Amino acid sequence: MARGGKPIRLLLTGGGTGGHLFPAVATAQEFVRQRPGTEILFVGTRRKMDTESLMAYGFGNESIVCYGLKGKNILQLFKAVATLPYSYVQAVRIIRKFSPDMILGVGGYVTGPVVAAGKSCGIPTLIHEQNSIPGLANRKLGKIVNRVCLSLPGSEIYFPAEKTVHTGNPVRKNILDLLESKKPVKETGKLTVLVLGGSQGAQMLNNLVTEAFLLQDHKLSSKVDLIHQTGEKDAAKVAELYKKAGIKVEVKPFFEQMDSVYAKADLLVSRAGATTLSEIAVLGKPAILVPYPYAADNHQTKNGEYYERGGGVLLYQEKDLSGTALAQCIDDLASDSKRLKMMGIAMRELSFPEAAKKIVACCLETINIS
Repeated sequence: MARGGKPIRLLLTGGGTGGHLFPAVATAQEFVRQRPGTEILFVGTRRKMDTESLMAYGFGNESIVCYGLKGKNILQLFKAVATLPYSYVQAVRIIRKFSPDMILGVGGYVTGPVVAAGKSCGIPTLIHEQNSIPGLANRKLGKIVNRVCLSLPGSEIYFPAEKTVHTGNPVRKNILDLLESKKPVKETGKLTVLVLGGSQGAQMLNNLVTEAFLLQDHKLSSKVDLIHQTGEKDAAKVAELYKKAGIKVEVKPFFEQMDSVYAKADLLVSRAGATTLSEIAVLGKPAILVPYPYAADNHQTKNGEYYERGGGVLLYQEKDLSGTALAQCIDDLASDSKRLKMMGIAMRELSFPEAAKKIVACCLETINIS
C-alpha cells in the first residue's frame, strides 16, 4: 500500500506480556508507514519490559492502575474489582487529553477499562485477539466494540459474527525484513536449534531441554548448535549446567534483537504463544511445541493445534514429554532435512504476513477514512 493520507491519532492499549505488546507495535509501525505523522499513544501496565520496549520503538506510553481478574484468589479478586472504577477514571482522563480518532485494544486485562472508557467517550473502538481462545477482557469487549480482528480460525465463535474479520497476527517490521535478507553464513554446518520458553512457565521447558542435551546416548551437542532463551530466573542455572557438561551454548534470559536470533535458527523448541507462532510461521521456521499447560483456557494448545494440523510443527503436552523423548525428536529432525524443509514450507503457508495492513485497513474503515 502506498504511503500517504491524513495522519490520525491512535490510542493502543493492552500488554502485560510480549505476546500482547509486539502485535500492537507491529500495527503501530504499519500506521506510521502508511500515514507519516500519525500520533500513537500506548496505554498499558507499569511493567518495566513494556515501557522499555515501547521507548526502544519510539512510541509514547501511559499506564493505569489495573489488575487481572482470572485465576486469582478471593483477596486478589476483590482488589482487582475494587480498582476498576479508578482504572476507568484514569483511562477517561488519558483519552480526553490525547483525543484519539480510534482506540485499538490488543488484549490483556488493561484493555478492559481503557476500551470501555473510549466507548463511553464516543470514540470508535476495535479489538484484536491473538489466540484461538480469547481472553476474558476481549470476550467481554467484543459485545461493545465496533470491530473484532482475529488471528486464527475458530476464535470467531466467541464474538458477534457481523463484527469479526480474520486478519492474522501482526509481525514487527524488523522480523518481516528477514524475508528479504540473506540467511547468515553458519560457523558450523550443524542444525541450529532455538529454545524459547516464553514469559511464563519457562522452568519446565528449560529442564526438559537441558536434560535432553545432557544425555550421553544422543550427544545432541555434536549434531546441533543450541541457542537457549531461559527467562530471568533460570539463566544462571542453565548456563552453569551446560558449562559443567562442556557444551557450548548461547544462553540469555531474553534476546532483545529477536530478528538476529531467528535468522540463525533452523528449528525451534518453544511454548505456543500466539505471537511467537505468528513470527516463526511468517519466517517458515518448523518447531517442536510444548504448550504451557496452565495458560488460560489451555489456549496455547489450541494455538499449536492450528499449526500441527497444517503440518508445520510437532505438538507435545508437557506431561507426556521427557528429556529422552525430546532428545529423540530433535535427533530425528536433525537427521531429516527433507522433513524439516517441508515443515518450514507448511509454516509459511499457515502465516499471515499482511496482518498489520489488514488491521490498519479495518481501523481506517471504522473511522471512515480512506
